[in-house]
Amino acid sequence: MKFLLQFFTWWNGQTLGTRFFTWRFGKRVGEDELGNIYYEGPLSSYGLPKRWVVYSGYAEASAIPPGWHGWMHHRTDTPPSREKYEAREWEKGHKANLTGTPLAYRPKGSLATGGERDRVTGDYDAWTPRS
Repeated sequence: MKFLLQFFTWWNGQTLGTRFFTWRFGKRVGEDELGNIYYEGPLSSYGLPKRWVVYSGYAEASAIPPGWHGWMHHRTDTPPSREKYEAREWEKGHKANLTGTPLAYRPKGSLATGGERDRVTGDYDAWTPRS
């Protein structure tokens, strides 16, 4: 079943192409607390090593912790697995994107919640037809 998911979907773990590239060129660098596995490979066309992540489950870019995010984007050459990384007080943990779920944010007056929006104040005049 896992093979079929990898063959037909890109959002569950890794595709067959990623699996082959990782097997062929990838050097495992580490794993985060969410189970995502990070790899480094050959140099890219702009001279920096290619870096990628194989998600454990659903592929969601916001599920990369802050320390690994810095390493993935070449902000640091030392991955968190090789140093004692501590998140800063202002760095927040992962929170899933709830868009399209019953828990999504729906402001007062939206079509999903009903009600009426607050009136606009200030220098804004709403457009009305034939005015």
